[in-house]
Amino acid sequence: MKNKDVQSERDTREITIDRVGVKKIRYPIVVEDRRNVNQQTVADIALYVDLREHERGTHMSRFLEVLNKYHKEDIISNLEQFLADLRERMGSETALAVIDFPYFIEKEAPVSKIRSLLSYQCHFQASLKEEYRLVIGVKVPITTLCPCSKEISDNGAHSQRSYVNIQVTLGEFVWLEELIEMVEASASCEIYSLLKRPDEKYVTEQAYDNPRFAEDIVREITLKLRQDERIASFKVETENLESIHDHNAYAGVWSNNFWEIKD
Repeated sequence: MKNKDVQSERDTREITIDRVGVKKIRYPIVVEDRRNVNQQTVADIALYVDLREHERGTHMSRFLEVLNKYHKEDIISNLEQFLADLRERMGSETALAVIDFPYFIEKEAPVSKIRSLLSYQCHFQASLKEEYRLVIGVKVPITTLCPCSKEISDNGAHSQRSYVNIQVTLGEFVWLEELIEMVEASASCEIYSLLKRPDEKYVTEQAYDNPRFAEDIVREITLKLRQDERIASFKVETENLESIHDHNAYAGVWSNNFWEIKD
């Protein structure tokens, strides 16, 4: 007895579905690393295509079949070809991919010079229809110290961990490390995974000497993004996990021509 192919049945409701696919695929990937050439990591991947009005369902297994072809390759450098293969295999007009992954950078403590790894959450969003589009993103943890708190207090000032999200489209290649360094240079102080006492003294005083509002952070980064001719468009956001409030502080700037996949 043959298995009935229900997905291939004809649908008569005449509604095109903009996006069908699979989400939360845990998958090993290889990405380019400025220091070590390549870095192996594990990503959460979402893959989508459009579904024409006469098709009842998509074939979920085919998404994984195409992905498995790129198992040992630098998928980021081959994303356009990957999406072309996916679109052809699915018989669709549009193919989309959203790839989220931790990226590790070895950092040196400011005084003790002890080296340790720090994780940054990064992502790639890519689409292929009439043209290929790619968005590169990084989420960077930083320290911010409140300028207002410093100004009005006789002793000390409140500080907190903050997260900056940058998303960019590129005219030329940019390393993930470059975007991360751009954010860290705009902070009150960088975040480190391993600090000894002399390092703790340094980062505390560094933050105190460089107070920043959330608004200061996004403005500083925006200036740098605008000045970088390799950046075609951008979106930058910061969120302070406030240490003395029961809410977070937020600020965001994006260029008029910025495009992103809404996932």
